[in-house]
Amino acid sequence: MKVTVLGCGASWGVPAIGPDWGRCDPTDPRNRRRRCSLLVESRGRAILIDTSPDLREQLIDARTSRIDAVLLTHAHADHLHGIDDLRMISQLAGHAIPFYGSGPALEEAQRRFGYAFRPVAPDKPVYRPALEAREIDGPFMAAGLAVVPFTQSHGFSETLGFRLGPVAYSTDVVELDDAAFDALAGIELWVVDCLRREPHPTHANLAKVLGWIGRVRPARAVLTH
Repeated sequence: MKVTVLGCGASWGVPAIGPDWGRCDPTDPRNRRRRCSLLVESRGRAILIDTSPDLREQLIDARTSRIDAVLLTHAHADHLHGIDDLRMISQLAGHAIPFYGSGPALEEAQRRFGYAFRPVAPDKPVYRPALEAREIDGPFMAAGLAVVPFTQSHGFSETLGFRLGPVAYSTDVVELDDAAFDALAGIELWVVDCLRREPHPTHANLAKVLGWIGRVRPARAVLTH
């Protein structure tokens, strides 16, 4: 299994428009960070987690034009608003791409980007649906991989974390319950939210994440967002 962090920046990216680098050193090219997306490849198939506003350049840099399934953690703009770039992926594949999310997240995605899911002109072969909405209501199979979803608190809303075999992805999370920790048991790689050192109302901070890592004990943890 190959895991590529396509983007790990906060909602404005790094640098933010200004440019605002925050505490990041602008002379270090590693500090130029795009918005959050993750690519998981296994046995010739590819799963994309989230469609960041930077998705086009992310996929070009990753040298991939094939996505077999998309998982949506939640419908905030920095995780969803690159969805239009999947039209080209669908066109290259010749069919609609399965797009998985919670009921509320799918409803919001379809409200904002209805043309991606429904024919604009049913009687004409233009703007055919690029995506096929599939609601998550428990563990499921996507592109031949078993996916275990778990609910996460994002402060004022909920997000989904995902486990795919030995890999787990937990972005935009400030609290995890026991069910989430049960889902994370035995993972080897955990890509997990850590927005900053100081506490934040909707994202985990460094001290909290280090405590989580000590509890889960993955072979490797990668901090994102």
